Amino acid sequence: MISKPYIRITKAFKFETAHSLPGYDGLCKNIHGHSYELLVTVAGSPIEEKNHPKRGMVMDFGDLKKIVRAEIVKPFDHALVLRSDVSETLIAELKKNYEKIILLNYQPTSEMMLLDFANRLKNALPENIELKYLLLRETVTSYAEWFAEEN
Repeated sequence: MISKPYIRITKAFKFETAHSLPGYDGLCKNIHGHSYELLVTVAGSPIEEKNHPKRGMVMDFGDLKKIVRAEIVKPFDHALVLRSDVSETLIAELKKNYEKIILLNYQPTSEMMLLDFANRLKNALPENIELKYLLLRETVTSYAEWFAEEN
């Protein structure tokens, strides 16, 4: 018996985010920004129903785009991302001048952001679609990867 095909599809996204890494022993302890690129790979079996409008697709790229934009791009694009345990006085001062501040319970490194993004996406994807891989490029030469089979 021939098994159902299992296919991976990938979509790329870009967004701009500022952050700081308090306690870090280098320049990144200061507020700075990145032009992030996020690759999202999902997998499943192509839809086989004859009259289904998405026949032959694992998932419509447009549907994947809507999910990733809602869960990651829209909240993080042009936001200042800080660890939630920074000074309340600092946060209050920043909020006087900046509208889009995200407070996270983790150090906002590429590695930790990927773990967060994976959880957000796994909870938002349709049941028949599996999140397989994420790549978050922080600079042209630096990126972090998340593989489902390793997590």
